Amino acid sequence: MNIRPATVADVPGVLPMVAEICALHERWDAAKYGFRENPAAMYRQWLAARATDPRSVFLVAEQAETLTPQAPPLLGGFLVCTVEREIPIYRLDEYAFIHDLWVDPAYRNEGVGRQLVMVAIERFTEMGVQQIRLDTAAPNDVARNLFTMCGFRPSAQEMLLELRGDR
Repeated sequence: MNIRPATVADVPGVLPMVAEICALHERWDAAKYGFRENPAAMYRQWLAARATDPRSVFLVAEQAETLTPQAPPLLGGFLVCTVEREIPIYRLDEYAFIHDLWVDPAYRNEGVGRQLVMVAIERFTEMGVQQIRLDTAAPNDVARNLFTMCGFRPSAQEMLLELRGDR
């Protein structure tokens, strides 16, 4: 796999992977990840903006060789991150946030996810960003293991309480 910056032209190829992430998250926790109809389509404009934003890192993993030179690249994964402002009570002004990482099941266990994360770390280091954060779904042990291997550590645990009118 070749890891490279995504372009606006890559967005249509990324959207099916976004749909898979959303479906997986909703299966894991529908209260936390209760998506509106067709969340992948809602991502289209946001991803296109990330592809042209110099303060975002949007990467794709593509097969090194396609079947024909005219064929669109075959994407096997992606990662999208943004730089976020911290609230002003903290010494840190900004941090990078990994919103999504997905590797197609056909390419898992080949180091693609790790490559995507390590390239993102490199890009944010070059930008002078001092910290990268992310969230993982509670059942996603695989992602936590991957991020740990890439140097991340646990820092907080999110908890959720659903409030209903029948209490």
